[in-house]
Amino acid sequence: MLSIPELIKKKKDGGALSDEDIKTFIHTVTNKTIQEAQIGAMLMAIWQKGMMDTEIETLTREMMSSGKVMSWPKEWAGLVVDKHSTGGVGDKVSLVLAPALAACGCKVPMISGRGLAHTGGTLDKLESIPGFNIHQSAAQILDILASVGCCIVGQTEALVPADRVLYALRDATSTVDSLPLITGSIISKKGAESLSALVLDVKFGRAALYKDLRSAKELAQSLVAVGNRLGMRTGAVLSRMDSTIGRCVGNSVEVIESVETLKGRGPEDLMELVMTLGGLLLLMTGLVSDLSEGRRQISDAVIGGAALSKFQAMMEAQGVASETARSLCSAHTDYYSILRKAKHQIQLETPAEGVVLDVDGLVLAEVLHKLGAGRCKAGEAVNHSVGAELLVSLGQRVKKGVSWLRVHHEDPAPTPDQISRLQSALTVGAHEHTQTQEKPTLVEELLLPHQHTS
Repeated sequence: MLSIPELIKKKKDGGALSDEDIKTFIHTVTNKTIQEAQIGAMLMAIWQKGMMDTEIETLTREMMSSGKVMSWPKEWAGLVVDKHSTGGVGDKVSLVLAPALAACGCKVPMISGRGLAHTGGTLDKLESIPGFNIHQSAAQILDILASVGCCIVGQTEALVPADRVLYALRDATSTVDSLPLITGSIISKKGAESLSALVLDVKFGRAALYKDLRSAKELAQSLVAVGNRLGMRTGAVLSRMDSTIGRCVGNSVEVIESVETLKGRGPEDLMELVMTLGGLLLLMTGLVSDLSEGRRQISDAVIGGAALSKFQAMMEAQGVASETARSLCSAHTDYYSILRKAKHQIQLETPAEGVVLDVDGLVLAEVLHKLGAGRCKAGEAVNHSVGAELLVSLGQRVKKGVSWLRVHHEDPAPTPDQISRLQSALTVGAHEHTQTQEKPTLVEELLLPHQHTS
């Protein structure tokens, strides 16, 4: 058996690591018998030299089995599903999708994350609801799935401990964007959930990790291939991430938009993603025979109110007071009687008459992050009240001086430079340049597993 320095040299020189090599590396990471500098050196060697498909599969499998692997009752066979997004601006899909899937008969143990860089975190959004507890043990998760059908929780200490070590050091060593390491991190955590089916929302565009469709598709293919080889029926959706999903960006305001969507009043683009991702999961579990039927069932669950009932039950099961959950889900609630409201709101105005051609989601997210909607350093608390609402839509004709963005902020106020950056996110074009302007397709491509995986 090779020593750790020999393993690092083998990968650094472009060699393929054997199953035993990878097992040794992950074992030492999990048991903390390897120096941090050695882990960093191996990560950099993998980033530089890459990995063969067989190496990626073994890496993912060993990471997955580094801790507890969940188990479910036999009667749930084929029904345990989850979704993962590679991150976006205003991406509140999970808050609508999990209860919609539960309403359609699935079991959804959704293990989510916090915000990373400019992208918002599902857990941060849910924690803007008073009392919502994202920390649930394996036994509690089982109970919530039995009674409600869905939960949205953080990663438990026992689940994939190797990933927690590697993830932190990937950030410190600038190896976050390594395809083998991304694949290992995402699929190992989902594999430890013992899923029947997994759908991946792989983003591409200006506000995504991958800026172009080609590189996003390469990642999606890697994730789908490894997921299927590990026994999960895995598919992917390639979706565009240039502007925002829906109209709201920030924690409390995204919760409001999610609940409004569950009341049947959601934006089209958000519902498009929810229906596509949910429909795909229903198809992969065999609950429907085609994607269109899956989309219809998810839509019916949202429009008909069944998903809203599941969301209310999930909130109560995860610590929210019954009265608070009921009030949040009532038809005409005052959201800010429950959720924290920012001290100040300012509205930005359009600089000219014309048609809204573009809103740069990355710029919005980066400024809001600095204003407190995200963490500027590890361990920092987010300000749940900070956010923004888009008051215009792509393709909409606007007059000069019309309000296009409402910013929710605390003290201190946004600086003149931040206001200028926010204004630069909006592109308004003259009439003659907009006749052929088409709204870009949100969902670019679907990657489906070829055959059923037991």
